[in-house]
Amino acid sequence: MPRRRSSEKENRGPGQRQLRVGEELRHLLAELLERGNMRDPDLRDVTITVTSVDVSPDLRNATAFVMPLGGQDKERAIAALRRAAPWFRARVSEKAGLRSAPEIRFEIDRTFDEADRIGALLRRPDVARDLEHADIKDPAIKDSEIKDD
Repeated sequence: MPRRRSSEKENRGPGQRQLRVGEELRHLLAELLERGNMRDPDLRDVTITVTSVDVSPDLRNATAFVMPLGGQDKERAIAALRRAAPWFRARVSEKAGLRSAPEIRFEIDRTFDEADRIGALLRRPDVARDLEHADIKDPAIKDSEIKDD
């Protein structure tokens, strides 16, 4: 039986266990942030959404992507979360049921900014005009469904 090439392993997405653990960590972190019983005043005064948690294949490291409500004071919130990371790890360790709790790194979720940027590009008059007159042949769309102006 041939061995798998390392490139095949690297190109695969996260495994089922990684996804389950990431989702569980997301719920636990969101619950901890919702309670608001942290010592740090920078965390008590702001509502933070945990959008996703990516877990490494060995489950030792996790990156939590977060966004303060309204996107305000991002830098202050992320600095406070990074200071409190050991506290979060200890609480997650108590509740997660894992052999060892992963090191948690906090990052600002940039997907909202990227979505806004793409939306603004699509709303530009020159792009809208090009999209309107494009001859796109999609095999899923039948010729009878395409309207000619």
